Amino acid sequence: MRVLIAGLFHETHTFLDGTTGLADFEVRLGDELLASAGDASPLGGVLEAAKGFGWTILPTADFRASPSATVRDEVVETFWREFRQRAEPELARGVDGIYLVLHGAMASESLPDVEGELLARLRALPGVGRVPVFGVFDLHANFSPAMARHTNCLVAYRENPHTDGRESAVRAATMLQRCLTTGEVPHMVFEPTPIVWPPTGTGTASEPMRGLETLARRIESGGSEIWSASVIAGFSFADTPDTGVSFIVSTTGSDADARTALAELSSLALRTKELGNVTEPPVDGVLAKLVPAPPGLSVLVEPSDNIGGGAPGDGTGLLRAMLKHRLPNCAIAISDAAVVAQLAALPIGVRVTLPIGGKASRLDAGPLPLELELISLRDGHFKLEDKQSHLASMCGDAFDMGPCAVVRHGEVTILLTSRKTPPFDLGQWRSQGLEPKNFSFIGVKAAVAHRRAYDGIAARMLWVDTPGPCTSNVRSLPYRRIRRPVFPLD
Repeated sequence: MRVLIAGLFHETHTFLDGTTGLADFEVRLGDELLASAGDASPLGGVLEAAKGFGWTILPTADFRASPSATVRDEVVETFWREFRQRAEPELARGVDGIYLVLHGAMASESLPDVEGELLARLRALPGVGRVPVFGVFDLHANFSPAMARHTNCLVAYRENPHTDGRESAVRAATMLQRCLTTGEVPHMVFEPTPIVWPPTGTGTASEPMRGLETLARRIESGGSEIWSASVIAGFSFADTPDTGVSFIVSTTGSDADARTALAELSSLALRTKELGNVTEPPVDGVLAKLVPAPPGLSVLVEPSDNIGGGAPGDGTGLLRAMLKHRLPNCAIAISDAAVVAQLAALPIGVRVTLPIGGKASRLDAGPLPLELELISLRDGHFKLEDKQSHLASMCGDAFDMGPCAVVRHGEVTILLTSRKTPPFDLGQWRSQGLEPKNFSFIGVKAAVAHRRAYDGIAARMLWVDTPGPCTSNVRSLPYRRIRRPVFPLD
């Protein structure tokens, strides 16, 4: 079987200043995609599955970038041009299937639904009209009617933190293999809801997502006609007509039966919608209760600067609070390439005053001048300790933080990175000579996905509210395009 493969992965935070350009994307073209075979990414998973199924892989284009601001139109058009250039000759010779590795929440300057637009273009290409289109996507997608209309079976991750990105990719590939060997071709049925939840409310170990995922598995086991049922939590930091919670079913049965299943999911989501509207207490109130330090490691979670949601990772809100409340033996990572570059020319042990962080978001109080002792300078490349982490679903087996510096100010150890790094793997600290278990407090810029790494070492985990672009108070976001009415805005 000849199967065309492509990937497009970006979670777009449309409320951030600036744009995300082509230079921000890792681009692989043609056979370069095959380098992911066997790694921990979804693309690695489907390539390995394809080998087992005996598919002839036709690799085209794979563009991926970390969550960030609105994508420039040139990125979308460049992807489409590169994809078409490689896909059209293969389509002319005939293909049996198409497999896509997507995120599902990509928005550009002109296109609030990039995936839906590109899928429509794909279906319009000669030779694609009746070719089955399968794939995998992140459960934080803002799924659209166009995405459902132009595909046969897209499968969402089931876990948040995303421990199953690769597994979900293999699951979708197995369904494509079923389609190719049986001749059964499913179609998608889509159901939006009038609900938007912040990322903090979408962990699958807690309600309402736990109950929704349990119901989706029951629906899948109810008969052979429903191939998959996906719970889509949405991405609240994107202002689009499709932002919010939704559900999809891929089925060879009737739309009426699919609608019945989707109505069950929607009804449960509406009944439990308040449980997903999770917000945090002010940081000062939380930290004031932590002195003297309780035994064990306290992980302080700062969702407003959630790197996995697109925030710059240089916010100073939590750092300022740590200093204000004189927390002992604490650590935090800050993305600040400019300060790392200044430190790179200095000897280890030097003391110097520099402005830390606060440069990338107008919501932050601004750079924080601190006297710093330089502890170490190292390369920021590290191998992932956990190949099932959320970070693995984004980058595979390794991540590069860029040049790094470890500095100390009083009781606070600061890991300065040149590239913002989602706190999803403890290798981030250990690669820099720091053992996270040895601290009394660690600040992480995340919402839920950090839990895979930190649950095993934390004595307690406390969420705090600070200024930043990934606020859990979605009512405060300046939506213009989102469908209304929608909970909790209305």
